[in-house]
Amino acid sequence: MLLADAVKRATAVLAAAGVPSPLVDAQLLAAHLLGVGRGELAALLFGTTVAPAGYDAFVARRAAREPLQHITGTAYFRHLELAVGEGVFVPRPETESVVQLAIDVLTQMCQERGPDGTLTAVDLGTGSGAIAASLAGEVPGCRVYAVELSDDAYPWAARNLAGTGVTLVHGDLRDAFPELDGTADVVVSNPPYIPAGAIPRDPEVQLHDPHMALYGGGEDGMEMPSAAASAAARLLRPGGYFVMEHAEVQAGQMAELLRGCGDWEDVATHLDLTGRDRATSGRRR
Repeated sequence: MLLADAVKRATAVLAAAGVPSPLVDAQLLAAHLLGVGRGELAALLFGTTVAPAGYDAFVARRAAREPLQHITGTAYFRHLELAVGEGVFVPRPETESVVQLAIDVLTQMCQERGPDGTLTAVDLGTGSGAIAASLAGEVPGCRVYAVELSDDAYPWAARNLAGTGVTLVHGDLRDAFPELDGTADVVVSNPPYIPAGAIPRDPEVQLHDPHMALYGGGEDGMEMPSAAASAAARLLRPGGYFVMEHAEVQAGQMAELLRGCGDWEDVATHLDLTGRDRATSGRRR
């Protein structure tokens, strides 16, 4: 079958299965199998190229709502191409704006300290390593530390962070990096935060994202966010910056959490690119 006809048929199959972006996914699956980018694929669609071997099988997996990133083994995040698969949370675009907040603060600190200053950043619950790898790659000279508890996710983080200079440990964010207590400049966290009774609507999330990376603990999902905030307070120097991702509906709880414990000042809520309350930050007193 010609590539153009195969992509057209795949788009219809994916649309019937309820996949949110059927044409884009059909094209990305074909591009992955052909080893080309979407731009080059667009040119091939007007020629006599035939559909790649295995394309129908890939389309069937996507129609069954297996995440596109699991099928291709790749997730794109900021400037990164990350390896992902079963057992690790697929990084989301909304987290990119959380990372930008941390990078902006680190860049300002770097300018204030000058070329001889050394910055330290910590990623609590790194998952795939997306946040830590972004900080290491976009803030030259910053020492980045990351911790991941999951036995399934840790190997993905180790793979993605190899060669980045990030110090990665397999452990609990609650007590990670005691040697850094009171010295870190920035702490970032995208902890599990979904409430216990909430069921994700998307099959890709419900069936494939690891529950350990989704559910925050307790009826309100706040156990892990609270633990991350406590760890950040322990790690940060006075004036250090903490930013944590959360669900839109948790913005008020997160702000109350930081303001209520007495460890933080300049507490603020931040919007993602869709205008939703996505993160809360504070400065260590």
